[in-house]
Amino acid sequence: MAIETADMNWNTFRTTFGFVGTLIEKYTPMTSSKPSADSVFNYLKLSDRLATSGQPSRAQFESIRREGYTTIINLLPHDHENALPGEEVLMGELGFAYIYIPVDFKKPHEEEFEAFCEAMDQTEGEQVWVHCAANMRVSAFLYRYRVERLGGDEAACRAEMETIWTPFGAWKSFVWKGDPSATPDSPNARE
Repeated sequence: MAIETADMNWNTFRTTFGFVGTLIEKYTPMTSSKPSADSVFNYLKLSDRLATSGQPSRAQFESIRREGYTTIINLLPHDHENALPGEEVLMGELGFAYIYIPVDFKKPHEEEFEAFCEAMDQTEGEQVWVHCAANMRVSAFLYRYRVERLGGDEAACRAEMETIWTPFGAWKSFVWKGDPSATPDSPNARE
C-alpha cells in the first residue's frame, strides 16, 4: 500500500508542476506543445467517446475537432489564469457544442456537479471532450459521475482519477462527500 500511496502522491506532484509548465508556455515564447489532441496536458482517454485533459490550446482544439469530438465541456472559469481567451467564441467557430460550467478550484459545489451530470446525460452517444486547467476538477467530477450515476467500478474509476491526482483539501471532501471511511487513505477505504 505504501508504494501505491507514493505513486498517487507523485501523480499529484506531477500534475501540479506540469500545470506551472503550461503557464510558462502561455506567457513566454517557450513552447513544447504539439497541436495533437493527445498532447494536451494531462490527456486521458476514458472511452471511444470520452476524453479529458487540462486546458487545450487553439491548435489542440482544432486537432480535437479533426478527431471527431463534437462537444466540449469546460469546467475552468473564463477568468482563470490558464483559461484560453475567447474560448467560447472559438468553440463556435470550430463547430463544437460548448457547455460551460465554471468550478472554483477552492470550493467545488454540488450544484456544479449536478449541472455536470445533466450535461453528461444530454451528450450521451456524442464524442465529448471535458477539460479544466489541469484535469483535476474534471477527473474528480468524472470519478463521482461514473461511480454514482453510472454504477461504475469504484476502484477502477478511482485508479483512473489517481493517474491525474489524489484529491486533497476541499476536493477530498467533495469527492468522498465528507465520508472519511470512503477516502483511499483511510483504514476503511472502499475496495
